[in-house]
Amino acid sequence: MQLLYNIAAIIIVILVIPMFMIRSVREKGFVERIRQSFGFFPEHALDKVEKKDCIWVHAASVGEIVATSPLIKEFRKEFPKSPILVSVVTTSGYEMANRIIKDADAIIYFPLDLPWLAGHVLRRIRPRVFLPVETELWPNFLRTARRIHVPVMMVNGRISDKSVKQYKHLHSLLRDMIGTVKLFAMQSPIDAEYIMRLGAPKELVTVTGNTKFDQTYTDVSPEEKQKIIEDMGLTENDGIFLAGSTHRGEEGPVLQAFASVRKTHPHARLVIAPRELLRTTEVVHLCRKAGFTVTTRTTLQKEPSHNEDIVILDTIGELGKVYSIGDVVFVGGSLVPHGGHNILEPAAHGKAIIVGSHMFNFKDTYALFKNRNACITVHNGDELAKEVTRLFDEPDHRHRMEEETRAIVRENKGASRKSAILLHQMLDAYESSPENRHHVRSTQKITNFQTYFIDLVHSKEVDGFFPNIIMGILYVFSLIYGLLVNIKLAGYKYGVFQKKKLDCFVISLGNVTVGGTGKTPTAQRLARDIRDMGYRVVILNRGYRAKWHGEVGIVSDGKRLHMDAAEAGDEAYMLAKHLPEVPVLIGAERAKTGRYAMEHFGAEVAILDDGFQHWQLMRDLDILLVDAVNVFGNGYILPRGTLREPISHISRADICLMTKVDQAAAGSCDYIRETVHRYNPEARIVESIHQPRCFIPLTEWYVNIASEGIDVEKMRGKRIMAVSAIGNPASFEQTLSDLGAVIIESLRYPDHHDYAMSEMTDIFQQAENAGAEAIVITEKDAVKIPADVAREKWSIPIYVICVEVTFQKGSEGLHEMLKQRLAERLGPR
Repeated sequence: MQLLYNIAAIIIVILVIPMFMIRSVREKGFVERIRQSFGFFPEHALDKVEKKDCIWVHAASVGEIVATSPLIKEFRKEFPKSPILVSVVTTSGYEMANRIIKDADAIIYFPLDLPWLAGHVLRRIRPRVFLPVETELWPNFLRTARRIHVPVMMVNGRISDKSVKQYKHLHSLLRDMIGTVKLFAMQSPIDAEYIMRLGAPKELVTVTGNTKFDQTYTDVSPEEKQKIIEDMGLTENDGIFLAGSTHRGEEGPVLQAFASVRKTHPHARLVIAPRELLRTTEVVHLCRKAGFTVTTRTTLQKEPSHNEDIVILDTIGELGKVYSIGDVVFVGGSLVPHGGHNILEPAAHGKAIIVGSHMFNFKDTYALFKNRNACITVHNGDELAKEVTRLFDEPDHRHRMEEETRAIVRENKGASRKSAILLHQMLDAYESSPENRHHVRSTQKITNFQTYFIDLVHSKEVDGFFPNIIMGILYVFSLIYGLLVNIKLAGYKYGVFQKKKLDCFVISLGNVTVGGTGKTPTAQRLARDIRDMGYRVVILNRGYRAKWHGEVGIVSDGKRLHMDAAEAGDEAYMLAKHLPEVPVLIGAERAKTGRYAMEHFGAEVAILDDGFQHWQLMRDLDILLVDAVNVFGNGYILPRGTLREPISHISRADICLMTKVDQAAAGSCDYIRETVHRYNPEARIVESIHQPRCFIPLTEWYVNIASEGIDVEKMRGKRIMAVSAIGNPASFEQTLSDLGAVIIESLRYPDHHDYAMSEMTDIFQQAENAGAEAIVITEKDAVKIPADVAREKWSIPIYVICVEVTFQKGSEGLHEMLKQRLAERLGPR
């Protein structure tokens, strides 16, 4: 069904291109509407909302914008630090939104619901929540919202009889759309019944009332009302009849009624507001044909009035205020089978209202006013003429209707406030639930070709023609790369390339995938265990991204640090910081750094951090780490995927250490065991978890190596922002969620990213806007943050989470194996 919908959407867009071209010439602002609808926004249009945890409210046209106006005011009160984005579909809605919604941080056109396009815009903005007003449900847009875990709440929900019948034909698409919405705040019990009939769970449906009762943009003072009358040339009158939102076929009965009123009120005046402004010329012709003089609102803005009988309101966004000058109001779309228009705008001014019998789009509001005799229903031109004339002739009857209208509006205010409170409750429940804590709202903070390319390479499945072409080319290169890796490894295996040997016990620790398996904390744990056995151990790191260049670099002599993070590289620096009595050396050739360690530090055991592919050096024990969360990457070899070498090469490992098993999906650990046993039946399999030890304030982390920090339980229930530049940020975020922290936003930077002061300022600003109580980073991030950040006094504390590896199943066998191998080579201790 999704495929059929996408094909139909593309065909429709292609077919309406000629219409787009015509309308771009005839309609002011239509070109900008199309540009934005295809995702091309003006420069800086999204600066205040893009990836800033905004509240996105979508209202299709003028009517929905009217309902949105009071909602935005209440959202601003409830979420004072959250940016607000408003999107619309029509040019009239866009103009109206810019006119009456002053609290929005950005107003844009909604993207066309085409495959890839709608999802691209949603991913670019990454709102905290999406709020469609009334019934604005779009399959592709909502599909992406599900995928990236953006909650959706329908506000001021309204479903017509016609919509119920149409939506049912969507079948699986309807189920998907309804299933995406977390809460349905409906206008009336009838609307609630209809949405449940379409599949909404009863427990997710609530009735809040109609937010249009709360509108204030139409409030008009006596002075403003008098100015409107003067500007429209209506000063000389003995009553104003106003027909709003009229459709073709309704102006005739309106003119018939006006002629009837003129018999007893010769100076009565008529204002007609056609629903479609393109019909203005047609309506002017009808008025003249009926024998009346006529002008338009735009004409009166250029030249003075000649006291014409009729004024055509041919402007956008004014009708709400102009209703204030009418003595009797007819609301169009109701004498013809269109379904009517909302009567709440004239009701807000306390007007006597007349409608036709076709009010099925607003049945609940219509029933409310009709049952209290606050509006009159007519079926044709004769009845309209009769009732309009009566209201002009009997002012007491008219005033009674006006008073009842004002009473209804007073009694039904408050829907916007209810919606704001429900939104707050929904977000709190959604963001703190265990199910969603594992699907943290994450934002890739740096998005460029490099990060796009990396994301593409890491994907198991690729959508789109050009991405598939690129991945096809990379797959060919991955075959070549895999062949070269096999040739090189065979060369070392059969003596073509010479291996070097150290006179100490050598342990390699590494993986077959790119990044994110937890090598650094595992190396720390292994080094401590061997040190505690009584052996002199050193760690040999390659010094990735280190500014220091040379054969042997001493990061730590086991007593004090000799390099900072920039000189040593973040991984080597972290190892040195946490390992007293264990020297840490960097250098590309581990044979040279190993010999130096033996000569100067008496090293008996050398751990090659990230050494599984360092085939130049012989080793006594190979430990292979496999991430139980991201099992063997995406299954492809570099550069198409994330495998450094074929999975079959796990045959070299003596020990397979599964990391983060507590975060693994069901079946992942069994799959790893089966794969390891297939290629290496003799390998010992051990499980481990990354256990949070404490949270250390950044200022303390900088100066105190042995700090105990604060207990991990102190973070339970706190609203935090997670910030990371690591290989597997999802694992870090899940660790925080498992501790009970409420992650309101996760900011992800590329692996090994160096933070600038300006970036940190932006991070603190976003955290403050989102109401975060703390910012949490990893130790790998802490070494990349400028020292000035730690010295500054910020309104929100920043903590470094310290984790340690705990060996689980198979740990006793690992310990005995290590002890036995070391004793055989170096003697017992």
